[in-house]
Amino acid sequence: MKRDKWFLIPVWLFLMGLVSNASAQNVPGKTAWFDPAKPATTYCNPINIGYNYTTQNHNGIPESRRSSADPVIITYKGEYYLFATNQAGFFWSKDMSDWKFVYGSFQRNPGDDDQCAPAAWVVNDTLFYVGSTWKKDHPVWKTADPKSGRWIRHVNTAMLPTWDPAIFQDDNKKVYMYYGSSGKLPLVGVEVDYNTWLPKGNQADYAQLYAATEVEDIQKPYGQAKAVVGLDPAAHGWERFGPNNDMEPAPWGNFIEGAWMTKHNGKYYMQYGAPATEFKGYANGVHVGDNPLGPFVYQKHNPMSYKPGGFVIGAGHGNTFADNYGNYWNTGTCKISIKDRFERRIDMFPAGFDKDDVMYSITAYGDFPIVLPTAQRDQTKGASSGWMLLSYKKPVIVSSAEECKEVETHRMDHGRKKVYEKICYDATNLTDENIQTYWSATTDKPGEWLQLDLGRKMEINALQINYADHKATQFNKAMDIYYQYKILMSDDALNWTLVVDKSNNDKDVPHDYVELTKAIKARYIKMINIHNASGMFAVSDFRVFGNGLAEKPKSVTDFKVKRNTADSRNAIISWKTQTDAIGCNIYYGITPDKLYNSIMVYGESSYDFRGLDKGTKYYFTIEPFNENGIGIKNKIIEVK
Repeated sequence: MKRDKWFLIPVWLFLMGLVSNASAQNVPGKTAWFDPAKPATTYCNPINIGYNYTTQNHNGIPESRRSSADPVIITYKGEYYLFATNQAGFFWSKDMSDWKFVYGSFQRNPGDDDQCAPAAWVVNDTLFYVGSTWKKDHPVWKTADPKSGRWIRHVNTAMLPTWDPAIFQDDNKKVYMYYGSSGKLPLVGVEVDYNTWLPKGNQADYAQLYAATEVEDIQKPYGQAKAVVGLDPAAHGWERFGPNNDMEPAPWGNFIEGAWMTKHNGKYYMQYGAPATEFKGYANGVHVGDNPLGPFVYQKHNPMSYKPGGFVIGAGHGNTFADNYGNYWNTGTCKISIKDRFERRIDMFPAGFDKDDVMYSITAYGDFPIVLPTAQRDQTKGASSGWMLLSYKKPVIVSSAEECKEVETHRMDHGRKKVYEKICYDATNLTDENIQTYWSATTDKPGEWLQLDLGRKMEINALQINYADHKATQFNKAMDIYYQYKILMSDDALNWTLVVDKSNNDKDVPHDYVELTKAIKARYIKMINIHNASGMFAVSDFRVFGNGLAEKPKSVTDFKVKRNTADSRNAIISWKTQTDAIGCNIYYGITPDKLYNSIMVYGESSYDFRGLDKGTKYYFTIEPFNENGIGIKNKIIEVK
């Protein structure tokens, strides 16, 4: 719903005056319901960091847009450090929630991709870092004071021209590098000399490698370098290329990339991402071996981390790390892929090893609030806060809205052709749980607003504001990027209470997650723009979490899994539409007690699933959910 401009100004003046009276606090931004100084107990994906804007005309695309991917989170001196593709630096946090940016002196040329998919690791008191390269003059950096942003060169030339590197130091202090990003070749591993960063073994064996110029030749194993993990899409459905694992043969190959090594109970878990970053099925798999260079055997439970449905889609190419309490987490890359197929964000999910040493990651409700760790805990069921999504498909009115336009989109399924699609920016996009759509006001001015009607009074615990880069003009990193806004709530849309005051915020928060310090009950929620980072005031989804204070949905009926007899990698999953549910979570796994993978589905009664492995028996169940909670799971179905 649009409002005429004459209406916008008096409404804004009235509300800002109302807010000013309500926000007289000793602490800037503090209200009875939100205290910015109080640490959060939960977080929500995508991770809320100041994602860098791409450089000008990156990938030949003129539009400004944020992007990052390929995360590595490691602990260093009791704190968490996050490195990711082309961020001009890195982020650190004390609690895995509040991330602070630091410029890194290792950035040499912002227009180059030499900081793509970086590797970071710790040896004693030193933090090391290296980016991706096909060149042969790429340095390895180190620091003992990362917050200073100053890094020095450990070696001037890394020698190995590696893309998507990963570094692992074994208990015996031997250091290994893994690398590769290819639709044709496997991942490669090699032992390297810590002091010189040269591959171990006869250096003459690497003459071909150093002389190589073609990507395929550079990625081939030479000398003591070994092929460690490859794909088998003919047997593993989830490793197939395509938007729904549906492009065979793959036009550019089924991509394997994102190596990461984790050692647990004497076993080596070789992690990898597949089949391509711009697809919903982008996932992390794992092979297991007795030695750091293999041989490795495909783990029966695969993919290890998988999220093909929901608001956040994609969980591939990341790393696995242990927090300060010993709990494991798996990071990944999630997609937007509209302005650019490499327009991406970062997510993080509870993970671990079960009693049988099976490596897993729990993505169920992985884009709802997740409880941060305070002690060691069992994560086989995830770490959901229990706060449900209250905003799905709820009506919204707005101050103004951009008109629909024909725009060029750059998704991989276009076959690398120019395709123009009609994109609309209306208010319905604010609550559709689709990160690829967004609403945009016609300006970036203070006073533009959106107003959500939950339909009845509900208990609200948290909100997530996912900004969109509509008509942004920023390129690369800038430190004066920030968002400011206020959020008011009401029972009748007439009398408003200030709940969140971010009028003094100076942080870049493109996926701002706000956990209330005290729950509030309200029906209407209004967000008023004060300052926008770049471009129009535009929001992908305005998400509200809490409890609807009514009945949970009844169990699903007529749940069926029909596996394709001609191609057992595929199955059609169906169930009867639930009128009291907003969505369902499908769980599956290799045994009834290992249903670690899940698929979130909204507004449908079937799912075309193409992620099964040939020769593997599976077990399935389903549960419905709505604003009030989660319904009881169905009886587990065995699928041969």
